[in-house]
Amino acid sequence: MRASNKPLIFLDPFPRTEEMVFSDDARAALEDVGEVVTHFGSRAPADLVEQLLPEIEIIIGQTDMPEERLERAPLLKAILNVKANWEPNIDYAGAQARGIYVLSAAPAMAPAVAEAALGFAIALGRRMHLADRDFRAGGERYGIAGNRGDYSLYDAPVGLVGFGNLGRALVPLLKPFGCRIAAYDPWLSPGYLHSYGVEASSLDALLSTSRFLFILAGTTAENEGFLNRGKLELISPDASVILISRAEVVDFDALVELAEAGRFRAAIDVFPEEPVPEAAPVRAAERVLLSAHRAGGIADSYKRIRDAMVEDVRQILAGHPPLAMQRAEPRQAAMSRSR
Repeated sequence: MRASNKPLIFLDPFPRTEEMVFSDDARAALEDVGEVVTHFGSRAPADLVEQLLPEIEIIIGQTDMPEERLERAPLLKAILNVKANWEPNIDYAGAQARGIYVLSAAPAMAPAVAEAALGFAIALGRRMHLADRDFRAGGERYGIAGNRGDYSLYDAPVGLVGFGNLGRALVPLLKPFGCRIAAYDPWLSPGYLHSYGVEASSLDALLSTSRFLFILAGTTAENEGFLNRGKLELISPDASVILISRAEVVDFDALVELAEAGRFRAAIDVFPEEPVPEAAPVRAAERVLLSAHRAGGIADSYKRIRDAMVEDVRQILAGHPPLAMQRAEPRQAAMSRSR
């Protein structure tokens, strides 16, 4: 028997931890509106999920919810994915047909990732990572001698490959620099991009004209590896390339090889395999600015996730539509291949 008649809220957020999504304030807020059952440390076992399905109203996490489970969850109102992607373990069309909201925390992660992307761009343009290495080795050069070949983000042509949550968070950070911003995103119309002050561009034109190129696209069934070696070789000579969304959209080995050869500069925060194997060639890349998928994972991001999660749980249980998290578009979500 259940302890109360409150709506049943099930937290199954792995790989998110209790610290990330179930702080004391979040716990208190959720327990104020529902009876909360939690499972941390792994995906919830099937027997626990099956036991709860008939009474679950809210799922917070990445629980497998194919068609047959949706059928056994007649009270389910929403699935809140507290990661920043769409996983292929939900029947998105079936959920929509039943009036079940499927939501992602991606908007909550975007500000921190955009901030990091801006930092990587400035660091590449000024070659800060190489200057740091030279200084520690006693080979620093002062003033103009140390800045030959450096360039500024101010007034620079900027290209965005993909224009989702991250692109929308990045554009306001770029605007004070007076950048000329263009984007390639086959999902979006020129008019939509123009409403954000961004010019629509073909992929080839974007690659060949951008001084700073931000790779922001998520991975779908249609675009894995679409930035192949041929496309990467179109990138403007000595441009700064920031890979900060999903490594699967590029020919990763070619990206690292071309950057090491001095064809362009590169900062990389995401990798095809994580943790990166000890013997991975990228570890030996001396010219590339490397970061261990750190762009979004800061305390501020998880607070935004918790705030958005609590806000939308309250909205949904009150009979109102969610406001804070991103709603799944079934076709696009089902195509997602992000990890």
